[in-house]
Amino acid sequence: MDYVSPSRHYRTVIVSDVHLGTPDARPERLLGFLGAIRCETLILNGDLLDVWQMQRRRWRWSPAKSDLFRQLGRLVEAGTRVVYVPGNHDDCFRAMVGQAFAGVSLHRELRLSLADGREALVLHGDEFDADIAPSLPARWLGDIGYECLLRLDRLGRRLGRRLGGREWHGALLRAVKTRIPGAMAHVTRFEEAALAHARRRGVDVIVCGHIHHANLRQADGITYANSGDWVEGCSALVEDARGRLGVIEWDGVRVSEVDAFVREFDEPESEESMAVG
Repeated sequence: MDYVSPSRHYRTVIVSDVHLGTPDARPERLLGFLGAIRCETLILNGDLLDVWQMQRRRWRWSPAKSDLFRQLGRLVEAGTRVVYVPGNHDDCFRAMVGQAFAGVSLHRELRLSLADGREALVLHGDEFDADIAPSLPARWLGDIGYECLLRLDRLGRRLGRRLGGREWHGALLRAVKTRIPGAMAHVTRFEEAALAHARRRGVDVIVCGHIHHANLRQADGITYANSGDWVEGCSALVEDARGRLGVIEWDGVRVSEVDAFVREFDEPESEESMAVG
């Protein structure tokens, strides 16, 4: 794991599922990450704000949340292209797509040309909910189950702090997604639905958020990428100057590779790993 200098530069950075307005959001982590890297394009791929939760419960606006929006403004002023693709938890902003506010452009989805010539489609991913859970009751039960897990995770965080400050944030949810067969199948169905959509749209890469599970994989010549979240974990999808994609994780002061940068084509350096940081 290497320390990141402020000069670390990416062509594109994609983050999703920050869920500001909930007790599980980690704006201070995202603020630190954005301050430690540089990018030409920053894409906020859905659920930056959790309007659903903000309408249902009492919420507080911390200084870190305001600082995060100020940082986004500084990026725009510095020449970074900032794009906002609203998700299902902030879908009220979908009525404003095609417009720009404070230098941030809103898109329902974004078609992106990578540096190596590949075409990527960026969308939040709730478009595939009907494919992975066809009935509304199943989706409601899934939402209720997830909320219960979040509550248990909050309890675990409190206990962890009392028992010596162990980093618990998101541990329970990550364990469920990686060890419980039903949850693992849910993630797989989502990824397959996204890959099928990419084939229909004729793109080489499809980039999603939504399911809070960072991943990077290939199937039949198409790359599926998920930028993860800033609730259960703190991860982003990045593109380097050559069009290579990678998922990186931020721990508050540094980044680490989650997946090695992908090389879809046989290049001479294909066995080498790309250092992050």
